[in-house]
Amino acid sequence: MTTALITGATAGIGAAFARRLARGGRDLVLVARDTARLEAAAADLAKTYGVEVETLTADLATDAGIAAVEDRLRDAERPVDVLVNNAGFGNRGAFLDVPLQAELDMLKVHVEAILRTTVAALPGMRERGRGAVVNVASVAAFLPRGTYGATKAWVVNFTQGIARDLSGSGVRLQALCPGFTRTEFHERAGMGTSDIPSWAWLDVDRVVEESLRDLARGRSLCVPGKRYKAVVALARLLPAGRLGGVSSKAARTYRTD
Repeated sequence: MTTALITGATAGIGAAFARRLARGGRDLVLVARDTARLEAAAADLAKTYGVEVETLTADLATDAGIAAVEDRLRDAERPVDVLVNNAGFGNRGAFLDVPLQAELDMLKVHVEAILRTTVAALPGMRERGRGAVVNVASVAAFLPRGTYGATKAWVVNFTQGIARDLSGSGVRLQALCPGFTRTEFHERAGMGTSDIPSWAWLDVDRVVEESLRDLARGRSLCVPGKRYKAVVALARLLPAGRLGGVSSKAARTYRTD
């Protein structure tokens, strides 16, 4: 039986990946900051799907947290065949309203953690001739939005570049770029969503299904939903800044673990 490691695994897109992969028979390693939530999620998944579920408490805004995940990914006796880098967050407010440390934490989680965990996972996958890495980015990668959009753009370019380098190796990489996705996070964070049109919302399970479908087809970029494919296509055509208002809303999120 193969194993998937998912960061930010206790809610939102990460939790949806955990459910879907467990339903497909994969054992899991769940990574997040909240030990109690991790243990509850693990118990539920193990009971529901009959798979082995391991938990790893780690804050990916810290060197120690990233190192703990790296160590698990490099464990040759317990190989990980699928890595889903989902942990992430956004900072509310305009750039100069956000504390510098919060921006540095974002770089740590969105860039350094993804770089280091991907590097930790790939040698074993390549040696075995199989494996997959899904790095969760955002439609904001294609829209001007300060540090958030810049980090997500980095995720897209990094992932697609490595995918080309590993072409033919049996290892697949994908940058997943969802738009607004319905999860429980908006309510938990007390964020109003009444100004977001109904057409803009994606179902979290459909996001994951589309990601896995495109991954199986060897597509290194997945933008779920026809409407968001159109947004990305438009963003690539228009001058920079024309769609900045859309991306400013997309960044008003919070940590996904």
